[in-house]
Amino acid sequence: MKRCGFAKICVTVCLVFLMAQLLPVYPYQVKADEIIATVAGTIASGTTAELLKLSTKDGAMEIKMDSGTDASASKVLLPGKKINVSLSHGSDGFLHAVKITGDAQSNEVTLDASSISTVTGTIGDKSSDSLLYFKTEQGEMQIKLDVTTSLGGCAVLVPGKTYYISCTRGSDAYMHAISITDAAPNGQPNGQSAGTGITTTVQNTGTTLPSVNNAAVMSVTGTVTERTKESLLYLLTKEGEMQFVIDSNADTSRGMVLTPGNKLTVSFYHGSDAYLHAVGITGIKDSASSVEIDMSGIATVTGTVGEKSSEKLLYLNTSGGQMELKLDAVNSLNNCKVLVKDKKLTVTCARGSDAYMHAIDITAN
Repeated sequence: MKRCGFAKICVTVCLVFLMAQLLPVYPYQVKADEIIATVAGTIASGTTAELLKLSTKDGAMEIKMDSGTDASASKVLLPGKKINVSLSHGSDGFLHAVKITGDAQSNEVTLDASSISTVTGTIGDKSSDSLLYFKTEQGEMQIKLDVTTSLGGCAVLVPGKTYYISCTRGSDAYMHAISITDAAPNGQPNGQSAGTGITTTVQNTGTTLPSVNNAAVMSVTGTVTERTKESLLYLLTKEGEMQFVIDSNADTSRGMVLTPGNKLTVSFYHGSDAYLHAVGITGIKDSASSVEIDMSGIATVTGTVGEKSSEKLLYLNTSGGQMELKLDAVNSLNNCKVLVKDKKLTVTCARGSDAYMHAIDITAN
């Protein structure tokens, strides 16, 4: 029976070590850059900046990484990533990584090099070699890695370790990492701007966009996810899940209902805090109503926003049951910018000629 590849590696390592012991007059020692084998595998949990844990078809391996390891072609060492590792045998009896390689990436996104921010946090386990889920004090960010991203400030990227990422918004609406380091850059406070001295050259799409406070405005369409809160909209788009801060000046008059599954179009800009900020939100809404509403019989009801609510119809869960209130005649939305699932409301409403109750004024409690 043929011996497996992993066994061959072990035999080679043992023979090299035995020769070093049996030939004291002419000692033989494998140099750090002398490759004895190359293995392919998947990075396993527990990998650190000093020790690579690799799952191969022949079993689990533990490989040391040191200052001589060339990880320039694959610095992101996150669980689940497939890599190739060239091995040498060190004088300490351990296998050492000489070179680590992975899949090449391409980049066809225009980056806004005039507005660069630095954020501090740790890399989440969901991260890949193209997209980092970066956990900061303000929440989780999604930051893309490009072929132009500079990782010279750290040897490799591993989950759980603190990093400082200089990033900017791309034409694909994602934040993109310009540079990453594991040491505070130039002693600047966390989250402050890293300056505008970084030049990034990528393909220009030639898109001309309007601006709000000198910030470029773009738009994207997607569906609201369960994670959405009053101040933060999570939108599932064809590019992935995006996050939008909802400020007090955001125009939500055409898209006030942010319940899971609702389809929305969001116009937004990149804020100096490295987050996307909603300028306006537009939902699927009925055209102007021709229904006559009896304003002489206004009623006031209190309840919470139901999950099935949309821009057309508010499902209000009250103590007496669930009411269906049309939203085509709303005059005002008070004490909040948007309506999210389970939000407690007081609604004045009146009967329309279509037999539906229509919401007139909505106040958040």
